[in-house]
Amino acid sequence: MIKWLLIIILFLMPFVAWVFFKPIRVLAPELIGVSCISSRICIDDKTQIEIADGLYESALHFVGSSVASPEVEPRVIFCATSECAELFDLGKRSAITVGVYGIIVSPRAWKPHYLRHEMIHYVQFEKLGLLKMWFTSPKWFTEGMAYYLSEDPRPELAEPHESYRSQFASWYQHVGRDNLWVEAEKL
Repeated sequence: MIKWLLIIILFLMPFVAWVFFKPIRVLAPELIGVSCISSRICIDDKTQIEIADGLYESALHFVGSSVASPEVEPRVIFCATSECAELFDLGKRSAITVGVYGIIVSPRAWKPHYLRHEMIHYVQFEKLGLLKMWFTSPKWFTEGMAYYLSEDPRPELAEPHESYRSQFASWYQHVGRDNLWVEAEKL
């Protein structure tokens, strides 16, 4: 009896996740009407593909030269409409990185620093792993790194993000770029 119950639960988990944790839809956006132009870029408005591609290439180059190149280039879903963002349940978020599975960008986040920020999170997930990123890495490190190293142009962020950026900047100046990932593992 318990064996069958476990089998049923395991079978139903992907469906439950699809319904209740909508960012997981990054795995198969085509099922909800988002077109994947390549393995790297999916978009709901194909007329915006050149802009999306430019943002992607620019962010990929920036992150690769200033932080670290991703081992696998991330899939990015560019939502040009609020309806698309709602399909992924972004709510008030500008964008979200779903582990090493991909990045979802809302219409208001089609700016270089937003995509750089999310690609930095993607690299963090690759380098540090899902469990460390979700459960043990301090917020000042994960968010501070993304705000600081993405060169977010805003002079002051809402708290606690400004404090995270300042704390990371101080830590980073102490450890340096060459020791970044070694020291990050120790956090």
